[in-house]
Amino acid sequence: MISELIGLVAILLAIFLPAIVLGRYIAKVYMGQPTFTDFMAPLERLIARGAGISLKREMDWKANLLALISLNAVFFFWAMVVLLLQGVLPLNPDAIASMEPTQAFNTAVSFMTNTNLQHYSGESGATYFTQLFVFCFLQFVSAASGMAALACVFVAITRSESSETGNFYKFLILSCTRVLLPLAVLVAIGLLLGGVPATLQGSEHIITLAGDTVSVARGPVAPMVAIKQLGTNGGGYFGPNSTHPFENPSYLVNMLENWAILVLPVAMVFAFGFFANRRKEAQIFFMVMFAGMLLLLVPTILGEVGGNINLHPIGVVQPTGSLEGKEVRFGPMASALWGVCTTVTSNGSVNAMHDSFTALSGTFLLLGMMVNAFFGGVGVGFLNFYIFIVLAVFISGLMVGRTPELFGKKVEAREVKIASLVFLLHPFLILVGTALAAFGATGLGPDAGGWLANPGFHGFSEMLYEFTSSAANNGSGFEGLGDNTPFWNIATGVVMLLARFLPIIGPLAIAGMLAQKRAIPASAGTLETASSTFGLVTLFIILILSALAFFPVLILGPVAEHFSQFITQ
Repeated sequence: MISELIGLVAILLAIFLPAIVLGRYIAKVYMGQPTFTDFMAPLERLIARGAGISLKREMDWKANLLALISLNAVFFFWAMVVLLLQGVLPLNPDAIASMEPTQAFNTAVSFMTNTNLQHYSGESGATYFTQLFVFCFLQFVSAASGMAALACVFVAITRSESSETGNFYKFLILSCTRVLLPLAVLVAIGLLLGGVPATLQGSEHIITLAGDTVSVARGPVAPMVAIKQLGTNGGGYFGPNSTHPFENPSYLVNMLENWAILVLPVAMVFAFGFFANRRKEAQIFFMVMFAGMLLLLVPTILGEVGGNINLHPIGVVQPTGSLEGKEVRFGPMASALWGVCTTVTSNGSVNAMHDSFTALSGTFLLLGMMVNAFFGGVGVGFLNFYIFIVLAVFISGLMVGRTPELFGKKVEAREVKIASLVFLLHPFLILVGTALAAFGATGLGPDAGGWLANPGFHGFSEMLYEFTSSAANNGSGFEGLGDNTPFWNIATGVVMLLARFLPIIGPLAIAGMLAQKRAIPASAGTLETASSTFGLVTLFIILILSALAFFPVLILGPVAEHFSQFITQ
């Protein structure tokens, strides 16, 4: 346990300093200041000319939003065409068939929205062509889309009496060429050195000692895993995701991948401070997010290290903690850290089966996605946190009887209304979706009995987790659920679409509206957002609002499952 704890602390410490340096670098890239990656400029101009877009023309928030949505619509169409035709396309040495239409819809939406929810088994459900030219491509541009949207908000925060909020296309290209691509190359090299394969050869047929012939899948795994983690995508090349030894062969590789999951979401917080010249606010926001993450991490670790309480009365001791559904090469502590990191950052990859976590640990994994603002996905995590900042400023203003101000601008009714609607959308999608699934599970729906193998509290938790993961654009799942059905493919696909773009529209609109207002000089009554007091207020508002929205449904699922263990003893 001591060695596991040292590994956990080492991972967290290895993130913070590089994240600050990376945040400064990202801010310089977005501000157009000289960096060591300026040699990429000719490639960026070539991409812009080929696409017929201008990288110099600034746009207002509506034009930037239109650019984001229209470009992602093209990405979705490309993904759908390939998924429906992959069986006849090249780079298919294992003769994998094309996807069924509802599965293709769900998969295309999933990767386009940075969710990577997989209702198929990676190595047997997608060809090399699909993995490289759809999934890997979308893992770059979906992450870059979130980063570019946040960069537009950064610009808006620094503007006064201006409708211009930067250029989405420029930030998208810069995010790919100057941030994601260099980091992905470095991480992929580290993965290759750690034993992760990268090949275009087909499956290897091996004769075992027992005389059986086994087909071992392989492929371009290392480059896929690198961007999967860095872009908070999470989609596994193999069905078992990062539990598979070809994706995550050792504890050192596990540390590298866990580092890659967190480093960019943390760096984007510091990038805000450097870009907007609000470093104190960035530090406060980081502390709020990190404190929220620790509130989820500590009890999850204790729950998994403590083991299964049902074994205690019969005298069974688990000195290594609960290893059900976990890899021995990682252990319960590293598995718990990964589980929390991947759910607070909307990454969605797994190095252990979340369905096998103890009931209360599952509660904290769900809460990480329900809050969806403790670092969150690359770019969009800070956008979700921005909504809570607006709400915190508004509530604080009500408490002291002043018109709320944020970054030198008055926050008025329309901004608060937009923030409130964006906040309410998240629980609405989760709760309505879960209610519909529960209705179907009672025998009244078209898929009743075909996908829910665990009736009772845990079965309810599996359905709740699936919609929570979809609404958080996370992609992980409680894998006891048979989710490759028309109902789940269409329902979660719609949820992923709404949950991806509406929370981007809201912050872009709020930031664009505030940019048009005149800056207000700070006064004695101005709420200081760079203070620990405001940080605490923001943290408690996040916790209280999330509790009000989700506590009842958590009681029906994982919390009830936890207490039911005591009743059966």
